[in-house]
Amino acid sequence: MQFEYSYAGSTTVQNRGDSTALSFSPDVKRPPTFFSGELRQNVAFREAISALHDVVVSDLRFKPKDKTAYKLWAAQQEQVDLAAIAAQRQSVASRLKALREELAELEKESSRRMGPFYAARARYYSYLYEKNRDFWFVLDPVITVHPDECFFECFSQDESSYGRLGASYEVFQNVGEFACGTTNIDYSSPLYDEFQKIRSYKRTRFEVDPSGFTTQTGTDTAYKEVKIDLPDSWVRGFLQVNSAMALPAVRFTLHPMDVHNFLFILKRHKEKKGPRSMRYVLAPGQPVKVVFEPWGTEVVCRRSVYEGEGTHDIRVWGRRRLGVLERLIPVAKRFTVHLLGTGLPSFYVADLGDLSFTLGLSGWTANDWSTSGNFDLLAPRGQVDEFTRRRVFDALKETWSAKPEALASKLGLERGAVLGALSAWTQAGRAIWDLNKGVYRARELSREPLPMDKLRFSNEREERAMRFLDARAVDVKARPGADGSLELSGTVKEGAKVLRPSLRLDADQRMVFGECTCNFFQQNKLFRGPCEHLLALRLQHSRVSRT
Repeated sequence: MQFEYSYAGSTTVQNRGDSTALSFSPDVKRPPTFFSGELRQNVAFREAISALHDVVVSDLRFKPKDKTAYKLWAAQQEQVDLAAIAAQRQSVASRLKALREELAELEKESSRRMGPFYAARARYYSYLYEKNRDFWFVLDPVITVHPDECFFECFSQDESSYGRLGASYEVFQNVGEFACGTTNIDYSSPLYDEFQKIRSYKRTRFEVDPSGFTTQTGTDTAYKEVKIDLPDSWVRGFLQVNSAMALPAVRFTLHPMDVHNFLFILKRHKEKKGPRSMRYVLAPGQPVKVVFEPWGTEVVCRRSVYEGEGTHDIRVWGRRRLGVLERLIPVAKRFTVHLLGTGLPSFYVADLGDLSFTLGLSGWTANDWSTSGNFDLLAPRGQVDEFTRRRVFDALKETWSAKPEALASKLGLERGAVLGALSAWTQAGRAIWDLNKGVYRARELSREPLPMDKLRFSNEREERAMRFLDARAVDVKARPGADGSLELSGTVKEGAKVLRPSLRLDADQRMVFGECTCNFFQQNKLFRGPCEHLLALRLQHSRVSRT
């Protein structure tokens, strides 16, 4: 999926002895969106925008070692071993010796010539990843200007972390003219280092530069054209996290020192085996308790009491992604946690006064097929006709943000119909649920409508699995194992046939074994991922567990 941007220039930061000026360059191909104001809360903004940067460059996927040199040595050694075996024959020994000497000289000369290239390439990639990670950005952050606030959004490289920084207008003073809308901003490499120079004793001017919209000719050489070919999985993950924010969740608050204690434990320990989860144990009127597995370390958050209903035992994975919140601990008043359920996305909202920072985490850091089961977040939740959906979106666009009840009253519609329409627009990337203020906001992720037929499911098997669930053709039985594993078995009715899939999840909820009586599994096993019946079985169990 290709995204095209055109910037009139690059984002610039001007630092002087008594002032700092931040000028973000917007995408001139989108409707004019601009804003300018002087920051009141410099330090909080600096820490929050730096945390957003950490989300943008975040990539916690496993990175295998570079084995190029070893493979080259192994290939050479294989030639030596073969030559040694052949040399046992006296008739060709002398000939092989001459050939080996000639081959050794050729390999030596090849290594001499290619050595600097391999070394320079390794240093280049190492420098880019360790020193200049901004070069690896896949999508510039999105900024949206609304009548009550402006906010940044971004998604990580490993497709597992979402960041949103919201700044209400109380953060600014001397606010100039602004135009509401959504645009991409140029996020240049040196920008992060410049952010670190913001100080409380210096005036900081923040603006989304409107001058980029004054030039009429888009072919001017001053424009910077950017074309990014994003994988569908990246866009799908972004939309999944957006959709998940609007789902019902278990909600509680944490004191900043509790988050500090979480990160302290994660820094002090290194897990060598599973399960690698955080287990939230919640009981009404009791302090929030968190158990870190596999060590069994228990943290009782005595400053944070759970005030919700019912007891809960919820496990989340990918906990090291919480390191993004470290910079916010000194400036945060509280953290509000939203948990959808075991193995489902979770959200952490930092209250920074007039600023808010939302960190959204997918169920696992590695969103590969072994952790499939969250794709239903993009499936329709209500049948709403196109005319009603358009009315709801137009009404939302008039005020830019609104509660579902207000839209229902304004349009004379039932609340369920409004929620169904808003859910559809959220899944299409044109609206977003604001966890901090509890309102829906109009926000168009891209200039052109997204191809939802390509994004709703990653393959045809996921789509067929959803059809089985919609037809209520799946029965599942669960049996926990002694080692924390879980075995699922059941039946899936496909027309006149009855398939019998079964699978096993380890303590980290990863699919480590599966089998099915269908033809796809008999031919491919799990080499091409699970069949639609295994997916349907796991998804049905996930739904049953939530109800």
